[in-house]
Amino acid sequence: MFAGRDPMPRIEAFRNWYERAGVRSEHRKLIDAEDDIHKAFFPEHLVPHLDHPLVDPGDPVLRRYLTAQHAFQWLRFTMHFEVAVVVRASQKIADGSSGLHLHETTRMDAYKIVVDEGYHSLYSLDVLHQLAGRSEIPALDYDFGPFIAGLDAVGEDFPQHRRLVELLQVVVFETLVTSILSDIPPDESVVTIMRETVREHAIDEGRHHAFFSAFFKHLWSQLDPPLRRRVAHYLPPLVLRSLRPATDPARDALLSAGFGPSKTADIIADSFSSDKVLAGIRHSAAKTLRLFEEVGVLDQPGARDAFTEQGLLLP
Repeated sequence: MFAGRDPMPRIEAFRNWYERAGVRSEHRKLIDAEDDIHKAFFPEHLVPHLDHPLVDPGDPVLRRYLTAQHAFQWLRFTMHFEVAVVVRASQKIADGSSGLHLHETTRMDAYKIVVDEGYHSLYSLDVLHQLAGRSEIPALDYDFGPFIAGLDAVGEDFPQHRRLVELLQVVVFETLVTSILSDIPPDESVVTIMRETVREHAIDEGRHHAFFSAFFKHLWSQLDPPLRRRVAHYLPPLVLRSLRPATDPARDALLSAGFGPSKTADIIADSFSSDKVLAGIRHSAAKTLRLFEEVGVLDQPGARDAFTEQGLLLP
């Protein structure tokens, strides 16, 4: 699959991992007895449907419930995604089954990512349980299945590319920069355990971003021309499917809060319109798209048009 045998250049992102990684240096996050559990669990401006006219701005109980469910959904998504997608691909890099020629140090760094992400998954579920238990707001069920099925459907017509697509999945997601990781830690309206959890997560993800940016440059350099063209057309749907917001959890939260099916459908349609969603995706994927531009992905035949047609680039 890979044409080259040159090793990936070593990077310094994990040089101080044993001293700085969250799993190595941080204690378990607990809700302090003096912490104000009545603070928000998530910034309201990051919950799209809260701004809808049908959601009463003067009803703090309703808004708290919807915000809590959004936080619970994000924590549960993180719990699943870190293991099902990031660990799955990172394990291949770490154990030498990625198909790429890598330094032993690089493979060890990938093992560190496996450890990081397993810990992120664990504390996401831990924080969810603490918040739900302390607030007595029950977390609604969340089905991760449709997300992973959609992600794994990219390239399914070419089963020989399954391993490659899994590597691309983790490159895409680990180089994205979402508002969640930057906006929550400094927001004093958000409960402390959530702010501290996201702060720690963001620090680890900074190292992962550096690793996977370098990894993608190396991976791209090892692809032969026909496979580069194929990869250039796998990437737009991977970006979209990684970042497209899940509307089913929002719908379930609205229905459980007492909104009827018709009003719920209207709120979802307005709050998650195609234009709004694509604008948010372009913002979060800006660094990823610059990485693709830098290595020459968009120079492949038809690639720039494909990214534009999918709404990732403006005409």
